[in-house]
Amino acid sequence: MKLDVVILAAGQGKRMNSALPKVLHLLAGKPLLGHVLDTARTLAAERICVVYGHGGDQVQMALQAPDLSWAIQSPQLGTGHAVLQAIPQLAANFSTNSPVNSSVNASITLVLYGDVPLIQAATLQRLLSAAEQGGLTLLTAHLDNPKGYGRIVREAGKVTCIVEEKDATETQRQIKEINTGILVAPTAALARWLPTLGNRNAQGEYYLTDIVAMAVQEGLPIVTAHPEHLWEVDGVNSQVQLATLERVYQRTVANRLLDFGVSLADPARIDVRGELTCGRDVFIVVNNVFEGQVTLADNVRIG
Repeated sequence: MKLDVVILAAGQGKRMNSALPKVLHLLAGKPLLGHVLDTARTLAAERICVVYGHGGDQVQMALQAPDLSWAIQSPQLGTGHAVLQAIPQLAANFSTNSPVNSSVNASITLVLYGDVPLIQAATLQRLLSAAEQGGLTLLTAHLDNPKGYGRIVREAGKVTCIVEEKDATETQRQIKEINTGILVAPTAALARWLPTLGNRNAQGEYYLTDIVAMAVQEGLPIVTAHPEHLWEVDGVNSQVQLATLERVYQRTVANRLLDFGVSLADPARIDVRGELTCGRDVFIVVNNVFEGQVTLADNVRIG
């Protein structure tokens, strides 16, 4: 089965209060979008398409690569409209007139977000494995406080639709299972569904989540998978959220170093902005910053 990846990176990021496009803000010394691209490249996709908008020239200049295609979204009219802009980049491998499960349409599309930098390859592999059942596959999560997220609505255990919070009833707002936005769909089905989306909702946007009801109407199976860690699906919309994910990332790196036998005076006070490789019996004291590709040999002590 052929895999395409679409990464949505057109948002302005007004709450960042910065002239820099949101997806170019740095986490561990790398643009947010760079983290997502690195993870996407581990999936052996046929192509990776980045949907850009605000600051598009800057984004392309910073991250241009031979394995990427680009689609512009202007104006920004919602997530469904964003993915629609990428469809022409994916058109070589499907026919909208053939059955979704035919060999002609043996192509699926994974939708990721340029401001969700810590999604793990292992989680995406589980999502892709679930997608082998056919139909639509959603990455969902359960939150004690789901405020602000779209809710997964089920009947008799089966997903029937996703309702955004602004459009949800009071009963639906009590649902704890939320939509992360990350999904896998048959490419041919996306090409069929997206042009028919409407925008009669509280935000006047074309929601990608509306394709769930379309899949239900066509009788396609809807499967869900879940991230191992909730921080994998956290997005960046403010400097506070960026700082929070920076510490999550650095603690994850610190834990990995500890597992390899590195001694850290304080795992909360180390910054790795690149790749750090350590030999045996390495000791690192507090407040060190490692940039680029760094290798420490056996018995090294960093003061």
